[in-house]
Parts: sequence; C-alpha cells; structure tokens
Amino acid sequence: MRGSFTLSLLSAALGASAALTESNLKTHVDVLALGSSFNPVKAAYWTGYPHHRRTPFAVSPDGSTAYLAYLDASGSDVHVEQLDPTTFEATGTTVTVSGGQEAGGLVAHNDGFALLTNEAMPSGTTNAPPSDTPVPVLHRYTNGEQTWKTWLGGPDVHTSDGLSASPDMNGDLVYSESAGLYGAYFVVTDYSGDASGHFGDSIEYVADNGTLVTIAGASSSWGCSHNTGIAFEAADEPPYASICAEDQGAIWLNTKTQGMTNDGVKISNENTTNGASGEPMGGMSGSYSGLARFADSARYIFAWVSRGAIDVTENTWMGDGYTHVNNRTNPRNVALALFSDKYTKVGAQATSTVGAEDGDSQITWVTSGSNDCSNAHVATFGNSSALITWEEISDPICDYLAMGCRGQFAGTYFQQVDADGSKVGDAFSSTDIYVSGDMVTMSDGRICWPYVSMEWDLSQAVYGDDSSEYTKKMSFACMSPNGSSANTTTAATTKASSSASVAATSAAAVTHVAASASTQSVKTTQSVKTTQSAEAVSVSSAAAISVTSA
Repeated sequence: MRGSFTLSLLSAALGASAALTESNLKTHVDVLALGSSFNPVKAAYWTGYPHHRRTPFAVSPDGSTAYLAYLDASGSDVHVEQLDPTTFEATGTTVTVSGGQEAGGLVAHNDGFALLTNEAMPSGTTNAPPSDTPVPVLHRYTNGEQTWKTWLGGPDVHTSDGLSASPDMNGDLVYSESAGLYGAYFVVTDYSGDASGHFGDSIEYVADNGTLVTIAGASSSWGCSHNTGIAFEAADEPPYASICAEDQGAIWLNTKTQGMTNDGVKISNENTTNGASGEPMGGMSGSYSGLARFADSARYIFAWVSRGAIDVTENTWMGDGYTHVNNRTNPRNVALALFSDKYTKVGAQATSTVGAEDGDSQITWVTSGSNDCSNAHVATFGNSSALITWEEISDPICDYLAMGCRGQFAGTYFQQVDADGSKVGDAFSSTDIYVSGDMVTMSDGRICWPYVSMEWDLSQAVYGDDSSEYTKKMSFACMSPNGSSANTTTAATTKASSSASVAATSAAAVTHVAASASTQSVKTTQSVKTTQSAEAVSVSSAAAISVTSA
C-alpha cells in the first residue's frame, strides 16, 4: 500500500474504456536525481538470477506530494526522496534512515511518510538477535523529522511465541485511514523458541501514535512456513487482506487465518522444492503490488506467476487437506484470482483431492505460452478494470523445478482486464520500461510506478555488486486508462504477448485511488534434491487486544 487512498474519486469517471495501447503509456526517463547512488539489481535466492531491487513509491492523500524510498548502494541507509507527483522531480530535502538495510514498504501522508525497513538493534540491547541480524522496524517522519520508531521484531515483540528477526526484508506496509492502523506483513526467522533457525512470516499492526497493537484474529507471530511470497492490502478494519505462498505446496488467502491452516482459502497448488515455490510474488525484493483493491468496493484482484499443477498427491508430513503437485509446464505463466471481499475467493478453490490429475483447473490464466513470465504486478483503474504487468524471457532455460529461469529478456508486458477478470484487448510490451517499485493509482486515473532506465539482462546469474550498474537517476512510467498520453519520452513496442492472453472467469475486485494529480502438460526433472521442511506450523492469536508501548 502506498498511502491513504480515496476510493470514490474516480469510480464513476473510470468506466469501461477502450483497450490499452502503447499510446496510453508515458515515461519520464531519468527525471528524478537521487542524492545517493543506488544499486538496482538484487540477486535471487539460490539461483543468483537478477531481480529488480524494489524502490517503494507512495503519494499523499491530498495529492500534493510523492515519496520514493531506496537503499543506498553501500547496502546501509535508506533514503526517502520527496518529489512532485506530476513531474516526478525532487521537491524537498532527502531524509536518510541510518542503518536501514532494505526499503521494505512506504506509506505517504499529507505531512510526511512511514517507512518499513530492517536494521540492527543498538549495541548492548538485551536479547537482540545474534551477529547484528537486522530486525523489522517502522519509522514515522513528520515534516522531515522522526516522530516515532517502532520495532516489529526483536526482544520485546511476541516474546512467548519466540523472538524474530528479518535478514531479508520481503514484505509490505499498508495503512487504513478508517482503521487508523498501519499493517506490516513480512518474512521472519526466529532466533528463540520452537521455531528457532526456521523461517516464517509475521503480521503486525501499529497505531497512528506508534503503539504496537496485538489484535486477536489479525496479528500473527508465525504464519506461513518458509514464506516464499506475500501479497498484502489494506481494508477498512483489521484483519487486512493477506496472501502467502509457503513451502508445503500452496498459495493461501489467509486474511482469516493469518497462516496456512487448511481452513483457509487455497488459491493455488504450487510445486515446492527446497523451500521455494517458483517465486510466485517475485521472490527476493518482490512481494509488492500483487494484490489490489477495486475502488468503492470490498473486491480485490491478485496476480502471480505459476507453472500450473498436475498429479495431486498427499503431503503426508502435513496431513489431511495438504497436497503436493508436479509442475504442468517448465516456464511460468501469469495467473489472476478475484475476491468478492477480503475473505472470499470468486470461483472454486484449488483442489485438495488426492489422485486428481488436474490441480489447476480453478486458475484464470492471463498467459499460456512458452516464454517464462516473472515479476507480475497489478493495480486497478478505479472500480472498472485493472492493469497487470509482467516480464518475459524467450527460449527460457529453467534449470530448477521451483525457482526462476534465465534467458533473453523479451520485454515487459501490459494487459488490461475488466472487473470480471476478462481481458480487454491484447497485451503489448516494452523492452526499455520495467516495474521495480509500487504501482500507484493516481487521482486522475493513471497508474504510475518507478523504474531504472538500464539494459536489463536476464541471461545469467549475478554475484556480488557490480558498481557499473549503480545509478543516481530514477525514471517513472504512467499508464493512462483512456486516450493517449502526450509527450511520451520513450516509446513502447507494440507486440502481442508470446504468452497469449486468455479470457478470465467472472468476478470483481479493487485498488485504492491515490488522491494525486497524477496447456501443455510437461513434467520436468532436475539434479537438485527435493527436501521437505520439517517445521511446525502455528498461528499466534491473542484472546484480546493487547498493547505494547513503542
């Protein structure tokens, strides 16, 4: 979530529109001068394949100010730039959050911002994580000055459930003005208790004054085992809408459960191998702009990448209701799901029937081709339609059952779908525009996001930092819902996606409007040994709301 959003401004104005084309896409190349160097590449877990390093982006409710957060190229200190939401040029003084090790989420307010990051606790802190392992923390700044700082892990948070840290800041930050609460959903590793040494995830809520609030049925200290992807969006009251991918074989809508218990809503069956599930929400430096809410409603849309599922078998370690599957395809395709509210999937859930040959019949596929798809994101145009984006690799080399692929970058694709999930026109692509930060719906109907103008090479792994890739410039792109965007500075290349868009099932969903001016069946083999996680799964809950002082 990028800030406080007004849901009613554009719902009437943004009705059904003509299909999007390259004329709807406008770029602002290298328009924002950064005060410090930024490394735009993040190596993926296990494979080392390049990912875009996330740059969180948010616009204030009154539309007057935007903020962009990025990690210093040194690997320490997160910088937050204030910018004009129309020109995307810098307008204020840069704020530096010293010691931050990743920009994990950003919310804009009329008087400042809130930033989710991870940082080492002060030297001498009792029961701090070992070896200066960073801990998630929420910072609130007002008019350029820190208002409060609230730790979301470490020695004073859910102590009875085990203490946690976040060496990798995968997750997101959202805010609901009606609830007056920030929500943060992020990956954790415990360093005490029964889950010590294992990875899971945590959902924490913080009040406007910086107080950490534990809410029964909404907060969670340990939800999804070895979380492999997060999608999170605000609601009018907690619990906020949440989705997790885990290491046991599924993607869950876990708003109700905050975990992976089988009374949750199973969105998809996914092959899981060596603690991975195909990077469905982007993998390292992903887990943002994957779940969006349609304006003036309680409906949501979710986009992810999947290899599909066949040959459903029992997950004997987890027990009844849990399953394993094989991949349907070697490359990944883009899928979508719709939710009538934060608890309810439109259409059937993924099957848990042992022996079923087809484990993905419930999926609405956006693509169905032989290219590999990754980096899928979604945002909504008011309440009538949504924009789904993803990247493709042509002739992909997919060496791993449940990881990413490598090969020739074939472009970033853009597909409009209506509120029922059906495609509107054909996808088109650009080879010099990427999505590497939050997609924000502006008050005039545009969807805008940041990216680094660079040559994007997906052909091989990256190891260590390459200072030649560092930059002090940030670009922005905006998609207009109607008509053409004048003064386009970088032309998009129109091309039908080789992963041809397919029609979707009915339903509806929603993203917040920022008040701003602005099947083939293929079984694959590999040499990597499959291991199952022998990790207990538990969902924390409290009998009542308890309050911890910030």
